[in-house]
Amino acid sequence: MAETLNRTFTPIAQGMALTLKHYVKMLTARKENIATFQYPEERREQFPRTRWRHVLTRYDNGLEKCIGCSLCAGACPARCIYVEAKENTDENRVSPGERYAIKYEINMLRCIFCGYCQEACPTGAIVLRKDFELSEYSRQDALYTKEMLLEPILMKK
Repeated sequence: MAETLNRTFTPIAQGMALTLKHYVKMLTARKENIATFQYPEERREQFPRTRWRHVLTRYDNGLEKCIGCSLCAGACPARCIYVEAKENTDENRVSPGERYAIKYEINMLRCIFCGYCQEACPTGAIVLRKDFELSEYSRQDALYTKEMLLEPILMKK
């Protein structure tokens, strides 16, 4: 009985002693050495090659850069991008090319933020920016549509 108690409680006591040792060391450390940020008020600097939120860009004249070629969907290893293309007309000119993406969706739950879509895009339409606050309350909200991804049109004064 004593041997069983010894085998059971000795490792627990050793683990708790190690935890207590590190806890005391943390409390006595100077504040500059602690790598904790008070997140909403303080933001940690992102690495130069950080890739997070996808954005569909526009030209200066307001036309979309996406030509609906689906190269980004083909390059995506997670298969989270869906592009449906439609032909441009003279009455409805959306992009400078022959086609444009009438439907552009990214399932952010499946995305691994590798950046292959950005590298595959011939026009530079899809870019990954440093906005990392991507939490959603439902699965449907994590399906980003073309309207959610498009940059707003900048009006020149």
